[in-house]
Amino acid sequence: MAVLLKRLLQTGRPPAALGRRVGRREASLGTDPGAAVRVRFAPSPTGFLHLGGLRTALYNYIFAKKHQGSFILRLEDTDQTRLVPGAAENIEDMLEWAGVNGTYRVGWYDNRCRNLSSVQVAQKLATDPKPAVRFRLEGETPAFQDLVYGWNRHEVASVEGDPVILKSDGFPTYHLACVVDDHHMGISHVLRGSEWLVSTSKHLLLYQALGWRPPHFAHLPLLLNRDGSKLSKRQGDIFLEHFAAAGFLPDALLDIITNCGSGFAENQMGRTLPELITQFDLTRITCHSALLDLEKLPEFNRLHLRRLVSEETQRRQLVGKLQVLVEEAFGSQLQDRHVLDPAYVERIILLRQHHISRLQDLVSPAHSYLWTRPAVGRAQLGAISEKVDVIAERVLGLLEGSDTSLTQDVLNRELKKLSESLEGIKHSHMMKLLRVALSGQLQGPPVAEMMVSLGPKEVRQRIQKVLSS
Repeated sequence: MAVLLKRLLQTGRPPAALGRRVGRREASLGTDPGAAVRVRFAPSPTGFLHLGGLRTALYNYIFAKKHQGSFILRLEDTDQTRLVPGAAENIEDMLEWAGVNGTYRVGWYDNRCRNLSSVQVAQKLATDPKPAVRFRLEGETPAFQDLVYGWNRHEVASVEGDPVILKSDGFPTYHLACVVDDHHMGISHVLRGSEWLVSTSKHLLLYQALGWRPPHFAHLPLLLNRDGSKLSKRQGDIFLEHFAAAGFLPDALLDIITNCGSGFAENQMGRTLPELITQFDLTRITCHSALLDLEKLPEFNRLHLRRLVSEETQRRQLVGKLQVLVEEAFGSQLQDRHVLDPAYVERIILLRQHHISRLQDLVSPAHSYLWTRPAVGRAQLGAISEKVDVIAERVLGLLEGSDTSLTQDVLNRELKKLSESLEGIKHSHMMKLLRVALSGQLQGPPVAEMMVSLGPKEVRQRIQKVLSS
């Protein structure tokens, strides 16, 4: 095969031709008025694209753009013995990543085998018994009405030539496989990305040749990054397994990718899958690309997490998941096995549900005090207030005989009264001292919530530890 790939970037008016076969030089064009500028970057796919190659491609590109010309990417694959697997794809991908791209037209096959005689066919089969099978493009390409983009027609015969439908290894190409599978599976509607819009005419010709009725087509606009750039697998964090491992809920992902696009009467956060099914309207899909802002995903996840917490069955499942997370995160450091008690874990979830985005947040360092006892020195507390013992003893007295019925409101009122009864002790200093004694941290949830979360017994143990230190 003489040419592995040839791409044309149109930065101005289209040229009269798309290039010549490898091994011949392209004619140089000057910048005289009226002369079409047409340049090319023609690396060999014997290695991945490096900075030197990128610089060469860039200079070609900016020259063509400056003079309203055309830029061609043509891979010189004449040295078949030195081809590096993946190099061609890497060159294309890296140029696209660098922004040296635009609207491409694919170089076409010249149909050289279309009219071979039986003798010529026999000769070729004798030297290569595994030929590829191509689909002869004949007649006018049928127009079709896309359910999103409206009426379309792409004259593929004038752009590509006869496409391969069965490769030399015996496997069909995507174009043939999707047509055959869709037909035999009785598919009525095909909803796919807009990048396949130009291939639909080719598929319709295959349906026509096979005598089959094609399905309805609806091409969905692209899902792009918030800044309008293309989502890329090379980002790493766009794979679903990344989100699952990070603790994001499936409903949150479904919600955010539909919220940023069209197909619904209005955009709203917090929709579940059944709600999406009910509200979806294909006629409301527009041609505009959807801009995905993943920085908003934690807020979407927070809404769906709170919904799960509000449902008893789902909440029990969350308890089980959090127990596993705690065990994995802290293991032998656990203050006591009671922290894995379902009632305790459920209490933590209920109290913290409005302040977390993911269940994993509850095993972060900021929440470690819920599962392990902090190492707090007396000197650390003494730096906050000299009356550590007085405060500790009075708080123990407040908790004497109390049970789990203490609420945050009650504790807040009682702690306020307590600080007012202690001469020379500011309320803020007392609360800061209690926060550090209970969690080892200067910041975190309200002290009363900490006390309700830990429970009276654990609070007493931590304060008594302060007195004995």
